[in-house]
Amino acid sequence: MAIEFTDANFDTEVLQANEPVIVDFWAEWCQPCRMLAPVIDELAQEYDGRAKVGKVDTDSNREISVKYGIQAIPTVMVFSGGELVKKFVGMATKDQFAEALDELL
Repeated sequence: MAIEFTDANFDTEVLQANEPVIVDFWAEWCQPCRMLAPVIDELAQEYDGRAKVGKVDTDSNREISVKYGIQAIPTVMVFSGGELVKKFVGMATKDQFAEALDELL
């Protein structure tokens, strides 16, 4: 299951993580985000123990959404060593996300 990242835990869970982290910026009302949700959950299961996979609800976590300039959702970002290394805006495939993670593992 994907981890719920928030304004409060983003630094600890994402930026200070020892493993690569994929973050799905989404909102309840966003239809493409809902279509992407099962893909994010599958990645969380498949990369369990090797990478962190989680989501940020942009409506409840304005601070982190503004910090990363989220203007369109879904936006999926890949972090490694506290740095943003890849960004997908709009729909992308599970294979594209997996490839981005695999490059870091």
